Amino acid sequence: MKKRQPLSFVEKMKKFSQAGMSRPLSPNRHVGNLEGLKSLDERVAFLLNIVKQPKRPANNMLFFVMYDIESTRVRNQIVKYLLRSGCTRVQKSIFLADLPIDTYERIRSELALVQQCYENEDSILVVPISSDYLQSMKIIGKNIDVDLIMNARNTLFF
Repeated sequence: MKKRQPLSFVEKMKKFSQAGMSRPLSPNRHVGNLEGLKSLDERVAFLLNIVKQPKRPANNMLFFVMYDIESTRVRNQIVKYLLRSGCTRVQKSIFLADLPIDTYERIRSELALVQQCYENEDSILVVPISSDYLQSMKIIGKNIDVDLIMNARNTLFF
Protein backbone atom coordinates (compact mmCIF):
# COMPACT_ATOMS: atom_id res chain seq x y z
CA MET A 1 0.00 0.00 0.00
CA LYS A 2 1.40 3.34 -1.05
CA LYS A 3 1.58 6.02 1.66
CA ARG A 4 -0.01 9.30 0.60
CA GLN A 5 2.14 12.39 0.75
CA PRO A 6 0.59 15.18 2.81
CA LEU A 7 -0.86 17.96 0.67
CA SER A 8 0.92 21.30 0.61
CA PHE A 9 -0.96 24.37 1.79
CA VAL A 10 -1.60 25.52 -1.80
CA GLU A 11 -2.73 22.03 -2.90
CA LYS A 12 -5.12 21.83 0.05
CA MET A 13 -6.63 25.21 -0.83
CA LYS A 14 -7.03 24.14 -4.49
CA LYS A 15 -8.94 21.07 -3.27
CA PHE A 16 -11.26 23.36 -1.29
CA SER A 17 -11.82 25.39 -4.44
CA GLN A 18 -12.57 22.28 -6.50
CA ALA A 19 -15.04 21.14 -3.83
CA GLY A 20 -17.21 24.14 -4.60
CA MET A 21 -16.17 26.66 -2.00
CA SER A 22 -18.42 29.68 -2.33
CA ARG A 23 -19.42 32.82 -0.52
CA PRO A 24 -21.00 32.45 2.92
CA LEU A 25 -24.78 32.53 2.97
CA SER A 26 -24.86 35.43 5.40
CA PRO A 27 -22.88 38.64 5.06
CA ASN A 28 -22.52 38.61 8.86
CA ARG A 29 -19.38 36.80 9.81
CA HIS A 30 -19.26 34.38 12.66
CA VAL A 31 -16.15 35.04 14.71
CA GLY A 32 -14.96 31.65 15.75
CA ASN A 33 -11.53 30.10 15.76
CA LEU A 34 -9.06 32.33 17.57
CA GLU A 35 -6.33 29.71 17.65
CA GLY A 36 -3.01 31.24 18.58
CA LEU A 37 -4.45 34.49 19.89
CA LYS A 38 -2.81 35.14 23.24
CA SER A 39 -3.73 37.82 25.77
CA LEU A 40 -2.99 41.43 24.80
CA ASP A 41 -0.22 41.62 27.42
CA GLU A 42 1.49 38.56 25.94
CA ARG A 43 1.16 39.92 22.40
CA VAL A 44 2.64 43.30 23.37
CA ALA A 45 5.48 41.56 25.24
CA PHE A 46 6.23 39.54 22.08
CA LEU A 47 6.37 42.69 19.94
CA LEU A 48 8.61 44.44 22.43
CA ASN A 49 10.92 41.44 22.60
CA ILE A 50 11.54 41.76 18.87
CA VAL A 51 12.25 45.47 19.17
CA LYS A 52 14.56 45.09 22.18
CA GLN A 53 16.76 42.43 20.56
CA PRO A 54 20.29 43.84 20.47
CA LYS A 55 20.99 42.22 17.12
CA ARG A 56 18.40 40.66 14.84
CA PRO A 57 19.66 38.18 12.22
CA ALA A 58 20.73 40.09 9.11
CA ASN A 59 18.82 37.79 6.75
CA ASN A 60 15.50 38.12 8.61
CA MET A 61 12.51 40.09 7.39
CA LEU A 62 10.12 41.68 9.86
CA PHE A 63 6.62 41.77 8.34
CA PHE A 64 2.89 41.84 9.00
CA VAL A 65 0.34 39.62 7.29
CA MET A 66 -3.15 41.12 7.39
CA TYR A 67 -6.24 39.74 5.76
CA ASP A 68 -9.93 40.26 5.17
CA ILE A 69 -11.32 36.88 4.14
CA GLU A 70 -15.03 36.06 3.96
CA SER A 71 -14.93 32.27 4.01
CA THR A 72 -14.45 30.85 7.51
CA ARG A 73 -12.98 27.69 6.02
CA VAL A 74 -10.35 29.58 4.04
CA ARG A 75 -9.65 31.93 6.95
CA ASN A 76 -9.07 29.01 9.35
CA GLN A 77 -6.71 27.32 6.90
CA ILE A 78 -4.71 30.52 6.47
CA VAL A 79 -4.50 30.97 10.25
CA LYS A 80 -3.14 27.43 10.64
CA TYR A 81 -0.70 27.95 7.77
CA LEU A 82 0.65 31.22 9.20
CA LEU A 83 1.06 29.72 12.68
CA ARG A 84 2.87 26.67 11.25
CA SER A 85 5.11 29.00 9.24
CA GLY A 86 6.28 30.79 12.39
CA CYS A 87 4.05 33.87 12.33
CA THR A 88 2.58 35.16 15.59
CA ARG A 89 -1.02 36.29 15.80
CA VAL A 90 -1.21 39.81 17.20
CA GLN A 91 -4.88 40.45 16.42
CA LYS A 92 -7.70 38.38 14.95
CA SER A 93 -6.65 39.04 11.36
CA ILE A 94 -3.09 40.34 11.82
CA PHE A 95 0.08 38.29 12.17
CA LEU A 96 3.64 39.45 12.74
CA ALA A 97 6.75 37.53 11.78
CA ASP A 98 10.49 37.93 12.07
CA LEU A 99 11.61 35.19 9.69
CA PRO A 100 14.33 34.55 7.10
CA ILE A 101 13.79 36.31 3.78
CA ASP A 102 13.26 33.02 1.91
CA THR A 103 10.44 32.11 4.34
CA TYR A 104 8.92 35.57 3.81
CA GLU A 105 9.03 35.02 0.03
CA ARG A 106 7.48 31.54 0.35
CA ILE A 107 4.63 32.82 2.54
CA ARG A 108 3.97 35.74 0.18
CA SER A 109 3.96 33.59 -2.95
CA GLU A 110 1.84 30.78 -1.45
CA LEU A 111 -0.75 33.26 -0.15
CA ALA A 112 -0.88 34.80 -3.65
CA LEU A 113 -1.47 31.34 -5.18
CA VAL A 114 -4.21 30.59 -2.65
CA GLN A 115 -5.87 33.93 -3.43
CA GLN A 116 -6.07 32.90 -7.09
CA CYS A 117 -7.57 29.45 -6.32
CA TYR A 118 -11.15 30.60 -5.93
CA GLU A 119 -13.44 33.44 -6.88
CA ASN A 120 -13.43 35.99 -4.10
CA GLU A 121 -13.27 39.60 -3.07
CA ASP A 122 -10.83 38.88 -0.25
CA SER A 123 -7.62 40.74 0.41
CA ILE A 124 -4.35 39.69 1.98
CA LEU A 125 -1.65 42.23 2.75
CA VAL A 126 1.95 41.23 3.39
CA VAL A 127 3.75 44.32 4.66
CA PRO A 128 7.49 44.47 5.46
CA ILE A 129 8.22 46.78 8.39
CA SER A 130 11.35 48.12 10.03
CA SER A 131 11.99 47.56 13.72
CA ASP A 132 12.03 51.37 14.12
CA TYR A 133 8.40 51.54 12.98
CA LEU A 134 7.48 48.64 15.20
CA GLN A 135 9.17 50.40 18.12
CA SER A 136 7.08 53.52 17.54
CA MET A 137 3.77 51.63 17.69
CA LYS A 138 0.94 53.04 19.76
CA ILE A 139 -1.72 50.82 21.27
CA ILE A 140 -5.21 52.26 21.42
CA GLY A 141 -7.63 50.49 23.67
CA LYS A 142 -6.64 48.54 26.73
CA ASN A 143 -4.45 50.59 29.06
CA ILE A 144 -0.90 49.35 28.41
CA ASP A 145 1.91 51.87 28.70
CA VAL A 146 4.19 50.80 25.84
CA ASP A 147 6.53 53.77 26.38
CA LEU A 148 7.14 52.71 29.97
CA ILE A 149 7.76 49.08 29.02
CA MET A 150 10.21 50.10 26.29
CA ASN A 151 11.98 52.66 28.49
CA ALA A 152 11.24 55.25 25.82
CA ARG A 153 9.73 57.80 28.16
CA ASN A 154 11.87 60.88 28.66
CA THR A 155 12.29 62.46 32.06
CA LEU A 156 12.82 66.18 32.28
CA PHE A 157 14.18 67.74 35.46
CA PHE A 158 13.91 71.47 36.20
